[in-house]
Amino acid sequence: MSIKVHIGPLLSDYTNNQHIAEVNGDTIVQCLKHLIEQFPKLKVFMKDSKLLVYQDCFLGVFVNGEIVHAKELDKPVKDGDELSIIFMIGGG
Repeated sequence: MSIKVHIGPLLSDYTNNQHIAEVNGDTIVQCLKHLIEQFPKLKVFMKDSKLLVYQDCFLGVFVNGEIVHAKELDKPVKDGDELSIIFMIGGG
């Protein structure tokens, strides 16, 4: 199953400046793991397999434009779905 991943500008340094990659997987987490296999410098998960958080920034994951909450990474994806990953800045 082919899933297109759009990679945000703050992360493209870790993907050889590629902004789009093709991955395979039946769930969001499988797709993210396949992306990491292609680009080992890309850090998506912390040691406990939760999405990366760094100070006031966190990794945002979207499927077809809709945000995915950290507890929903086992959600299935289907052929033709598009994922987006971006570094988001929080605080205020």
